[in-house]
Amino acid sequence: MKTALVFPGQGSQYATMGKDLFDASPVARQMFAEADEVLGIDLSGTMFTGSDEALTQTSITQPAIYVHSVILARLLELEMDMVAGHSLGEFSALAAAGAIGFADGLKLVSIRANAMQKACDAEPSTMAAIIGLQNEQVEEICANIDDIVVPANYNSPGQVVISGSEAGVDQGIEQCKAAGAKIAKKLQVNGAFHSPLMQPASDELAEGIRSTQFEAPKVPIYQNINA
Repeated sequence: MKTALVFPGQGSQYATMGKDLFDASPVARQMFAEADEVLGIDLSGTMFTGSDEALTQTSITQPAIYVHSVILARLLELEMDMVAGHSLGEFSALAAAGAIGFADGLKLVSIRANAMQKACDAEPSTMAAIIGLQNEQVEEICANIDDIVVPANYNSPGQVVISGSEAGVDQGIEQCKAAGAKIAKKLQVNGAFHSPLMQPASDELAEGIRSTQFEAPKVPIYQNINA
């Protein structure tokens, strides 16, 4: 039997996340302290006692999910055969596989999060899950909407996430429902991730990636774009 760890992306955050790990493990406490020091903020305090609203801010959400994911993977002590991650989770997968250090990964995630927060602040935007339509139907609906909205994540057959401006996603939800979607609802995110609205953030993150030292991973890492 093979063991794969798959790490979540933005939207999986929740209030009190990581507090149980902090209370139970000295290793977790040390890693939370390191994360706070690297970022220069009380990230762990926000994770443990912050509001849901505070945790949905991209500049907080992404480091919180990364830190929680990598600590949990460390504590599980599983013999991994492969790793993968969804969006932000790719950074957690890289750290769990030893391709980047915990602190270096956190620095990259912080650059990514702050750059994406700036892009989010520049224009109100969001994402929505569409379940029950063919990929081609969702693509056609998005293509015929004047506001910015695109298929962003093809999660599985019949499940596509769309991303774009608030107005574009609202129209996409309405039209997908009219076309027979079983579910068409907004996600718990505050930006149009994986859409053209994130291009400035992509450019900024590229600079950070070029200056980061990567090592050969201990196990295979399956990437989002092409496994």
